Amino acid sequence: MDMDSAEVYEQKNVHEVYQQIAEHFSSTRYKPWPIVERFLKDLQPGSVGIDVGCGNGKYLTVNKDVFIIASDRSENLARIALQHQPHSAVVADIMDLPHRDAFFDFAISIAVVHHISTPARRVQAIAEILRTVKRGSETQPGGKILIYAWALEQKNSRRGWDKGDPQDIMVPWIRKAQSANDKPQTFNRYYHLYEEGELERDINQAGGHVLESGYEKDNWWVVATPKTAS
Repeated sequence: MDMDSAEVYEQKNVHEVYQQIAEHFSSTRYKPWPIVERFLKDLQPGSVGIDVGCGNGKYLTVNKDVFIIASDRSENLARIALQHQPHSAVVADIMDLPHRDAFFDFAISIAVVHHISTPARRVQAIAEILRTVKRGSETQPGGKILIYAWALEQKNSRRGWDKGDPQDIMVPWIRKAQSANDKPQTFNRYYHLYEEGELERDINQAGGHVLESGYEKDNWWVVATPKTAS
């Protein structure tokens, strides 16, 4: 799939879907995941960062001592996230973030890159996040990013996927009836299921240095920092 085709595919099978399910999706997303909560609470007071693909902004209030600029491709989700003052929320594409180079102390992107439909575009998206955080030096550590993506290895979950299963799939979202005269609707979203070690490889290819990684709640996660210039 070429770049233009991938953009059209993601527009139909990711972006348009989240626009339509935003309110229902938001109502199901309220509890912070432990590793994300730990990452945010361990930040230095006064840190400034970004939440790329913020959804309803549930992570914006985890640590009151940091400031976050949230963004989402879905205008409807960004509008919901905007309610979490004093943090801000903007509509933005992960492939082309409206932020300065090497400016932020941290970035998180939780359950977002798995919606990108080609290997090259997934690496490009991670590189774009890395671009925005501070680069380290011999005397100063660089900014950190935390990325989560759905795992292929979910044999113990209700989904039951595991090694050997297809990695590029469509996952249904069933939106409940909005009224007595309405019917439930099913929306299919594109996902790339990351196999063990794949997220680390993508981050290395994107110019990141992996600091920590693991598995939580059917997701692979990685904490990384931009590689310093050699």
